[in-house]
Amino acid sequence: MPHTCTLEQAVDRVLSEIDGPIHLGLPLGLGKPNRWVNALYARVRQMPERQLTIYTALCLARPRAGQDLQRRFLEPFVARVYGDYPELDFLTDLHADSLPENVRVEQFFFQPGSLLECEPAQQDYISSNYSHVARDLDAKGLNLVAQLVAADSAQPKHFSLSCNPDVTLDLLPLLQRRRAAGETVLCVAQIHSDLPYMAGDAQVPRDTFDIHIVEDERSRLFSTPNMPVTLQDHCIGLFASTLVRDGGTLQIGIGSMGDALASALMARQADNARYRTLLQALGADEWADGIASMGGLEPLDRGLYGCSEMFVNGLLALAEAGLLRRQVYPDLRLQRLAVGGALDEQGRLHSVQALLEAGFPAQLQPSEFDWLIGSGLLRGDVQLEDGWLHLPDGNRVPADLSDSQTQACLLPGLGSARGGVVLHGGFFLGPEAFYRRLRELDEPERQRFAMTGIRYINELHGEEALKRLQRRDARFINTVFTMTLLGAGVADQLEDGRVLSGVGGQYNFVAQAHALEDARSILLLRSWRESAGEVNSNIVWEYGHTTIPRHLRDIVVSEYGIADLRGKTDAQVIEALLAISDSRFQPGLIEQARQAGKLPADFHLDPRFTHNLPERLERLRADHSSLFAEYPLGSDFSTVEQDLLRALGWLKSKLCLTEVLELGKATLDAPEPAAYAEHLRRMSLEAPDGVREALYQRLLLAGLEATRGS
Repeated sequence: MPHTCTLEQAVDRVLSEIDGPIHLGLPLGLGKPNRWVNALYARVRQMPERQLTIYTALCLARPRAGQDLQRRFLEPFVARVYGDYPELDFLTDLHADSLPENVRVEQFFFQPGSLLECEPAQQDYISSNYSHVARDLDAKGLNLVAQLVAADSAQPKHFSLSCNPDVTLDLLPLLQRRRAAGETVLCVAQIHSDLPYMAGDAQVPRDTFDIHIVEDERSRLFSTPNMPVTLQDHCIGLFASTLVRDGGTLQIGIGSMGDALASALMARQADNARYRTLLQALGADEWADGIASMGGLEPLDRGLYGCSEMFVNGLLALAEAGLLRRQVYPDLRLQRLAVGGALDEQGRLHSVQALLEAGFPAQLQPSEFDWLIGSGLLRGDVQLEDGWLHLPDGNRVPADLSDSQTQACLLPGLGSARGGVVLHGGFFLGPEAFYRRLRELDEPERQRFAMTGIRYINELHGEEALKRLQRRDARFINTVFTMTLLGAGVADQLEDGRVLSGVGGQYNFVAQAHALEDARSILLLRSWRESAGEVNSNIVWEYGHTTIPRHLRDIVVSEYGIADLRGKTDAQVIEALLAISDSRFQPGLIEQARQAGKLPADFHLDPRFTHNLPERLERLRADHSSLFAEYPLGSDFSTVEQDLLRALGWLKSKLCLTEVLELGKATLDAPEPAAYAEHLRRMSLEAPDGVREALYQRLLLAGLEATRGS
């Protein structure tokens, strides 16, 4: 029986029952019971004879400022949005390189960019596909798992793994096998009052956990506010949206480019004429054949099914807009009926005849009859006896589905298929409004979002026949920060070996796209970046690291268009990527390819693609402003904060803010303070104290003026 106890008593129990090193597994992201982990860590710090190794990923910490202007912006925002969220003490010590010698932290995914300069974290990073994590942790001798769970008074015997069934569901059978072999393995659960109760596979018996912490966690859930969607992002999202096929399958990664894609798909549905006009202005006609064969511009009348390791805010927005509505089913026979068109959007049979047309036997045997009742396709008040179907009105008809009388009499008794869902997700993380909307879903709506184990989503093997039927016309859409001109993608690591984030499931989805019929992998890429006044291409000749090898190259989308690389020769791949690169860098890239012998000496890029410049896109934004919303999925930032964020981003891209004395020239054309009085008050710069603050004020005014109306 599970043991119910306080935070400290749970620490006592773990220390007394686990004899020897503690190998603690914590969920990725949101599902960590931080206060209890901090209590265990504090205790072990004082017990140098005990060894603790923590295995986890995506440890979440409040954003921190690198310099004073950023700090002035962030501190009030962080206080408002993150409130009393308890940070992980071991993460603080990891950043400071002050972990005690008896504690080690191994992670397979970092909060992006947060641990670039942390040598212990870089040294103890585990490069592992998300779908292999449970296997790898089990091999390390994991003997303790701790997780936040959700509770529902209507489900007194169950917990919900809520935001993180991802690795836990895959791990539990492996841990049970080791328990059966005599090993001590403990599972700790703590309820968080604000976690949405997700059902389906995420719902587990309470006795799955050995220790239940009685103190419900009520602190603020960590949220990831929607960040601004830039002009580059919107153009990328628009091009990518044309590759999504109506009635297909969609996976979206996190970030502003994913938000842009969701926004573009909603425009494709709700404002199709304006959507088409903008795409024509963007030059989408250059890829018209590929768009017609892979996706389309028409509204998504049949809807989409989501299959995404991360249930992102954009997917919920698509569901709320009525686009994520193609239901899939956990039963292979039901799924075949759905694929064959026998079921409508609510899972109801169109007719009894539709069963026959889908290959269902005409003469009902008890096994087929029981399946019809159990699946929900036939109401339970119909009975089968001695070759006859007995109806609720007392009449009976032959148990022959080809009989016209039987078909007519059964029609009113047809029900809806059970278990239909519009999304499979492994974990979720997003803005606070995203959690609130999930909590507010009524039970039938919440059942449509199936949180499940990561291996089900990220891999095909295991129920492969069912997955192939569910994942028709799949579009797996992820982001990279660099592409080589030969088609390799880079998303997780710098070429010097330092890890930005992690592989996660990106490779899984790319490989899956090549294994599934009619599926495509789409990598989204900003073709250029600007930092500290220096502009660089994100499409390069070579890079010292690869996340997606070039033999798995497929589709790449930049703000300038679509490069279909599948099955192309190296020279064709180079030409396709040049066509979507920024024209400021095309000559240099062409020369590097020529020098390597990958392009002929007389190669010239088609003139249609030699005007890929930001200025052309800026003109489009002015003409189509309604489709370029800066926060299409909502914002936690006030209007003033949105202006400030834009200005600070501009300053960061143009100037090196650590060299304050060199920046005076940037302030010469700044407006007077009265023009932005509210913005200056928000940054505590309305009355500068000293030369440095006066310079900050002028810099901020220059940034606000430069980005006004953008």
